Amino acid sequence: MSDEQPEFIPEYNKPDTPGIHMNFDNTVSLYHVVEAEDDFETAAHDIFDLLVESQNEFPDWPRVLYLDIENHARDDGRLEEDMIEFQQEFLIAAMGKFLTALALPLVAVVNPDKQVNDLPDELVLQAPDEELPKENAWPKE
Repeated sequence: MSDEQPEFIPEYNKPDTPGIHMNFDNTVSLYHVVEAEDDFETAAHDIFDLLVESQNEFPDWPRVLYLDIENHARDDGRLEEDMIEFQQEFLIAAMGKFLTALALPLVAVVNPDKQVNDLPDELVLQAPDEELPKENAWPKE
């Protein structure tokens, strides 16, 4: 494991309202709340839409995602499995490279690599363990 720090660590300053916000440290905050009626797919598309909008409005600026999840808790108070998977597999593993940092209910992390700004044209979700059709594969060669 490397002791190197990412080249840029943003100030964590969660906005008061959902949406896209320009910050004094020249970062852009993306703040989204997953509502009780939102499922994995809805939340994923909402986040992707925010990401695209922020790239269009503030091209290549460092992006920090803030996420809150409402009413997706089990009886024991822990998050439902799909919301854990949403954070771990979708936001951190798949979308994390398009962000400089993420402040999630599970964890706050800084991308150790440079943020990728070449966003896919669309978000295509698939069932777990299903191979992605070649025509939708990204990045395109």
